[in-house]
Amino acid sequence: MVKPFVPQLVYVEPKALDYPLGQELVTKFENMGIEIRQTTSHNQIRNLPGDNHFQKYRVAKSTLVVGLRKTLKFDTSKPSAEYAIPFATGCMGHCHYCYLQTTMGSKPYIRTYVNTEEIFEAAEAYMEERAPEITRFEASCTSDIVGIDHLTHTLKRAIEFFGKTEHGQLRFVTKFAHVDHLLDAEHNGRTRFRFSINDDYIIKYFEPGTSRLHERIEAAAKVANAGYPLGFIVAPIYLHEGWKTGYYEMFEKLEAMLPEKAKKDLTFEMIQHRFTKPAKRVIEKNYPMTKLELDESKRKWKWGRYGIGKYVYKDEEQADIKTTLHGYIQELFPAAKVEYFT
Repeated sequence: MVKPFVPQLVYVEPKALDYPLGQELVTKFENMGIEIRQTTSHNQIRNLPGDNHFQKYRVAKSTLVVGLRKTLKFDTSKPSAEYAIPFATGCMGHCHYCYLQTTMGSKPYIRTYVNTEEIFEAAEAYMEERAPEITRFEASCTSDIVGIDHLTHTLKRAIEFFGKTEHGQLRFVTKFAHVDHLLDAEHNGRTRFRFSINDDYIIKYFEPGTSRLHERIEAAAKVANAGYPLGFIVAPIYLHEGWKTGYYEMFEKLEAMLPEKAKKDLTFEMIQHRFTKPAKRVIEKNYPMTKLELDESKRKWKWGRYGIGKYVYKDEEQADIKTTLHGYIQELFPAAKVEYFT
């Protein structure tokens, strides 16, 4: 069982103390006996303890910065939503394949933003612009927000904020099972609570520091019983010896452990494993012992957005993955919707 995240070190931006949540968090961490340091900006964290990159990287992943989100222009999001809503950046998990390693580069520490009312106001403006259409906001593009929310309750506030809106919906995904404080939130069905799931081999070898599969499914059952719309992201779909059996067992466990009512309005999103050249370099630096297969010769090159290419599985492998996993979902979850396969 992965214990809920507690930072080893906390940095605070001076302006964060102008906000109630900033004051509340500083008091909380002082009472917990955690060392608190000042920083001028959440982008300027220096002198992290550690003698080498390996140590510094691990310290950074257990460091929390309490700051402000200054740019309130939201990025347009993934296939799953119109906009990314930024409540936090960074993650305490150690998933070897994670793209945040490349995007966050030398700043892998976790940032939480305390100017939540300003973020909500910005979201309000985006919703008004698109009304009467529904605007979906993705809260986990740059973090696993559930992983820190037991400390901040920002996500809980966001769920209740969107619960009161007419044209907004919230979505996020997590690999953590620490959901109890979110079960009584007044979500009004406007938040889709998703869990990232994978077969046991991938969780064991590539997802250290995250909740295990049965813990995620237990948490998903609680979430479904609390009336949230539920979804699962199967990602990254990774080919390894016995992958077909591994994924079938994963879906079987899911089917056996979920309450019946959760299976009525269920979504699946499927993302195959891919990597870029820069990502490969960073992964091998951060996780030098990884078993992750990053052999370009076994992959197909695909041009990505912004001119950055990536290595994906070859066409026949992709077709096999898609047919196999769609087949499992149709067999075990006939009423579920597969939103996309990429």
